Order: sequence, then structure tokens, then C-alpha cells
Amino acid sequence: MSLPSTDLIRLTPNGLYCEAGDFYVDPWRPVDRAVITHAHSDHARRGHTRYLAHRDAEGVLRNRLGDISLDCVEYGDPVDLNGVRVSLHPAGHVLGSAQVRIESRGEVWVLSGDYKLARDPTCRAFEPVRAHTFVTESTFGLPVYRWRPEHELLASVNDWWRANADAGRASVLFAYAFGKAQRLIAGLDPSIGPIVCHGAVETLNEAYRAAGVPLPPTLRVTDVADRSAFRHAIALAPPSAQGTTWLRRFGAYSDAFASGWMQLRGARRRNGVDRGFVVSDHADWPGLQTAIRESGAHRVFVTHGYVPVMVRWLTEQGLDARAFETQFGTTDDEADTAAAEGGDAA
Repeated sequence: MSLPSTDLIRLTPNGLYCEAGDFYVDPWRPVDRAVITHAHSDHARRGHTRYLAHRDAEGVLRNRLGDISLDCVEYGDPVDLNGVRVSLHPAGHVLGSAQVRIESRGEVWVLSGDYKLARDPTCRAFEPVRAHTFVTESTFGLPVYRWRPEHELLASVNDWWRANADAGRASVLFAYAFGKAQRLIAGLDPSIGPIVCHGAVETLNEAYRAAGVPLPPTLRVTDVADRSAFRHAIALAPPSAQGTTWLRRFGAYSDAFASGWMQLRGARRRNGVDRGFVVSDHADWPGLQTAIRESGAHRVFVTHGYVPVMVRWLTEQGLDARAFETQFGTTDDEADTAAAEGGDAA
């Protein structure tokens, strides 16, 4: 695709702004019109007058943001915003996650939000979208980050759980409550024992099921009458639950943390857990390269993560690579915990 001479998106104090269409993508300050890539708290914030997102994101957005003015669309269905053609396309990150394709006067930008190329039965798979300019994350934009195949990862989690159950101790798996937890739950083997979820996780499980995503049966801790069942259970909880009274009811347990950061040995020690599982809802180094290449873009903006490394690598490949200094990339644990207010998070 030949590169037009105009900029369709510019960086402002409120966020990434399309002046031609008078809307923002994932703005971090209140605006009149916000197009949302997904419901993680660094991309979907309170205070906007009107929101546009994919239909599958509706349940989580309303759960987290309350009574908002929300327009929902299906993947690929175009919307006209003041003469600018906008459509959402699967990003493979979490339920309802989307890349935003923006077209005006022959110029096409794709703002990918957060994305991954790995298999995930709980959300639509990433689909490459052609563009003149591609805006990418770089959360794991270093060559060291390369994810194992999904079936190997899930087999190792189930083997760890089974070994703990055979020894009569609970398994506690810390994972971000939105997206990561549901992806893991979908791959667990319920024949090993009960799957128990922290309130922050179970609230989002309900949103996934309401959107038609099949998950194995899960319980809140208050649903378990016989506490001896905890000796064979696996408990899914956000990282903020580590060291809280919520864990006391499980008695003796082994704990683990599921995160892409577990690729580095020091990360496991810093989190003080028995085991680390390398699992991320972001693209690894080869995945980032593939997504950027398949976009066909001549120009690439990098928003967060290992920005200088990615910009330098892209420049070496002959692309026009630059950085957008955004407020994306913070962890979502605070929002995960807040989602459980009024539930059994304590």
C-alpha cells in the first residue's frame, strides 16, 4: 500500500485523537466519543460521554464502568463517524478485544490495542488487517519472549494441580482476573477436583458465559460446604489476593503465578510463589513481528512496552517507525479487585 501524506491520528493530552471523525481511541481523560479496543482498565476508563466497542465486550464494560452510553457493533461492521469509516476487527487479546480500522480519503490506520496471536478458545482469534499505518504495543517486545504452544502450557498447569491434589494440598493460581483467568479455566481438567474462584474472577466468568463462552463449572469459596474439598481444588485469584485472609480457608497449599513475566527466572522469585507459568495475553516477539508484517504497513507507531527496542528493530527493517507516549500498559489488578466489591473477595 502506498503511504498517504496526511496523519489521520494524532497524540493529544486526552489520548489518540482522530480529528476528521472527532473521536478518540482508548482515551485516558474524559472525552465526548471514545472508541474502545477492550475492557482492561488502562484502555477503558470512566467519564466518557459515549462509548463504542465490540458487542462481546459489553458485559465486562458495564460491569466495570457502570451505567454508560455504549454503542456495540460486530466485527467488520463499518460505522460512519462524521464521514470517517470505522470498523472493529478481532485482536485475540481478551473477550471482545478489537483492532480499530480507521479510513478517511484513502488513508487507512489500524490501532491494534493489545493483541496476541496464540490460540485462545475464550475469544476470537487475531485477524491481520491491512493498513498504511499500524499502531502496535510492545509489551513483550524482546527476543527472549517466545511463548510455548498452548497445549504444552495447559498440560503443565494440570500436571502441577494433579500432583498437589494427590499430596492433599490445594493449588492456588494467581492470574489477572479478566482474560488470563478465563483462558486458564477453559483449559483446566475438572476431573482433578473443584475449580474455585475469587470473587473478582467469578464475576468475570459470568460475563464470559453470558457472551456464550463455554467454561467448566466454577465455584466461589462460599459455595463449598465441605472444606476438605479444598485439598483437591485449584483456586484462581488475582495477584492482589496474595497474602490476604481469603487464602486462609484453603489450609496447606502450593501457589503459582501465571504471567508472561515468568519467562525470566527473577520474576518468580520477586513474586514469592512456588511455581511460575509463562502465559500471556499479549503477543510474544515473533507474534509482534508477524502482526506488523501482515498489516502491510509502511509506517508503525509503538505505544507501550519495550518501545525503543521495537522502534529500532522496525527501522532496521526499512520501516518508518516512531513512538506514541501513551498511558497504556499498566497492570489491571486494581480493577480486577474492584470488580469483586460486594462479593466474596475478602
